[in-house]
Amino acid sequence: MKKISVIPSWCFRDEAGNQLDSQLLRLLGAVYRWGKLTQAAEEVGVSYRHAWNLLRQGDDFFGVPLVELQRGRGAKLSVLGEQLLWAEQRAVARLGPQLESLGSELNLTIQRLCQGTSSVLRLHASHGFAVELLPTHLKDLPLDLQYCSPHESLAALERGACDVAGFHLPRGSVGERVRATYDGLLKPQQHRVIGFISRTQGLIVGRGNPLGIDAITSLNARGIRFVNRQLSSGTRSLLDCLLEEARVPSHQIRGFDIEEYTHSAVAAYVAAGMADVGFGVEAAAQKFGLDFIPLATEDYLLACHHRSLKEPRVQRFLKTLRGASFREAVSKLPGYAPNRCGEVRSVDEVLDAIGHR
Repeated sequence: MKKISVIPSWCFRDEAGNQLDSQLLRLLGAVYRWGKLTQAAEEVGVSYRHAWNLLRQGDDFFGVPLVELQRGRGAKLSVLGEQLLWAEQRAVARLGPQLESLGSELNLTIQRLCQGTSSVLRLHASHGFAVELLPTHLKDLPLDLQYCSPHESLAALERGACDVAGFHLPRGSVGERVRATYDGLLKPQQHRVIGFISRTQGLIVGRGNPLGIDAITSLNARGIRFVNRQLSSGTRSLLDCLLEEARVPSHQIRGFDIEEYTHSAVAAYVAAGMADVGFGVEAAAQKFGLDFIPLATEDYLLACHHRSLKEPRVQRFLKTLRGASFREAVSKLPGYAPNRCGEVRSVDEVLDAIGHR
């Protein structure tokens, strides 16, 4: 069966009821990428004349230009044009996990109504670029994907609310600190760990790194503005441990209390010029044309109950993870790599390896 996606759409309307064409924001994004109205119009799929009319309508609506057109120098977004574009990008990045979860619920409902009851794999995991790939690769296996923090995922596994739970373990000494936070959630007698991916986390900075930010100790430098991840996220746990190891007091970091809920939202915040630096994955930095400073490598792992390994739905899930198609897709993500994908190990084996990788 085909799968439904939920895509957010912006609508601008003034007090008189006048409304802008929904293609305008797409055109602004294309102008930003190409720097030429002709190529931007081609990307959006409209004529040059229609693109010009869209911009003119936008100028009349807001009362100020959205794009600056200069003879021989192409097109450039105005201050307001950039603000509109980045506001949309931030909103999409923030809503992404919730909309994907909603889409998962809708697809399951449609499938049950059309085909009756079928085996469903329930996966609770934190949002990430590799996890996003799973619904498209698990074509014959209905997936109930719910985004939540690693601790919430493991707690859901313990109470039987999901079949597979995602969690993160950084490599090296920082991993020892994060490992301690999973005490009581990962149980060697009951659980097994499934290999998934490894990814690099680090500092997301502006293109060209204009402020010369080069280490975790740069975050409390005078004037540096930071944007953080939410307290419950695995990425936040990693950052807190890196700060503790480097002896950088969090209260000295300007913007430490400003939180976003995805890697893309952090990158969009930096791209919009609202912060100088954030912490996240390289794929998010590249998505928004930003620079990236690697700081740590972590393994993104999956846990399940040992009894569920014999179930057909879990066997099909493992087969997908081990397949060349999924591993190739992960390899194309900047800063990501498949890591013992689909391989099942004991909890003790995985935890004992912390600090030795």
